[in-house]
Amino acid sequence: MPAFVPGIELARAFYEEVVAQLVGDTPHAAALLGTDSEVLGFDTPRSTDHGWGPRLQVFVSRGDGPRINRAIDEGLPDEFHGWPTRFGWDEVPVSHHVVVTTLGDWLQARLGFDRRTGIATRHWLATPQQILLEVTRGAVFHDGPGDLTAAREELAWYPDEVWLWLLACQWRRIDQEEPFVGRTAEVGDELGSRVITARLVRDVMRMCFLQERRYAPYSKWIGSAFRELNAYEVLGDQLLDVLAASDYEARETVLVDVVQTLAARHNALGITARVDESVGLFHGRPFRVLGSGRFVDACLDRVSDLWLRSLPLTGAVDQFIDSTDVLSKSGVFPYTASILDASSSMAE
Repeated sequence: MPAFVPGIELARAFYEEVVAQLVGDTPHAAALLGTDSEVLGFDTPRSTDHGWGPRLQVFVSRGDGPRINRAIDEGLPDEFHGWPTRFGWDEVPVSHHVVVTTLGDWLQARLGFDRRTGIATRHWLATPQQILLEVTRGAVFHDGPGDLTAAREELAWYPDEVWLWLLACQWRRIDQEEPFVGRTAEVGDELGSRVITARLVRDVMRMCFLQERRYAPYSKWIGSAFRELNAYEVLGDQLLDVLAASDYEARETVLVDVVQTLAARHNALGITARVDESVGLFHGRPFRVLGSGRFVDACLDRVSDLWLRSLPLTGAVDQFIDSTDVLSKSGVFPYTASILDASSSMAE
């Protein structure tokens, strides 16, 4: 077994030492994008036990595709830096994994829409953040035409009004469940209180991604990616303390600190009118909560898009759907977009 190197480093060397010579002077872009941990930079030696090896995408014009694909298929060595260049796993047959395609076709397959005709608001909401990460993270090794770089820049973050609306929806999620931590504990449902607490911790983490204008990955890597945020320095230990709390009083004490920190971070963004950061009792009940509805309203006050304002505050697809089969398959995205259209029509 060769020594482990991160997948991006392996792919870069594979391109520079082998693939670039096979492509020659044909206009192209080359990158490591898409699925798998190495694109996000979270790969470890464990990653090498399954579907691992030198791989990348080469984007060329449609007319150049067959010729370049043939040159790569015939010219690749059997091994590169000790790793086989042809490998398979599970149902994937043994083959090389230098994908030769057009940029438009690849983006269409990943995103579920053609960005060249424009990115509509419904496209932003129907595309999971993990998928947007698969396009905007990874590494570009060469981009002669410049189209790949332009596409990644275009998809790097939401338009401002979409962002504000997503923040409003995330505040709504926190507002709806925050008092349940105490109510479940009050009736002796310690398990329920802990489950809701865990849900709130995830919602707080996803709010931090939104506040820092960073896409959140799917569940396997959300903790690793959270450690890369500025928020981790101030909230990481507190969130662990919330999850470790063995009684409601301790849980509430830390949660109050967490939500007030989240509120202060919102105000520091300067994207809405300043919002009161204080906590209070939930409708006179003995549960201290932030009461995030005022943050929802402050965000919505900055949204003028009539279609967005017509939607229920369910958010983008990965704010209201949790199924991996939905969030990982681009063929489903047009159907989730239709849910948004139907929601808008029902509100009219």
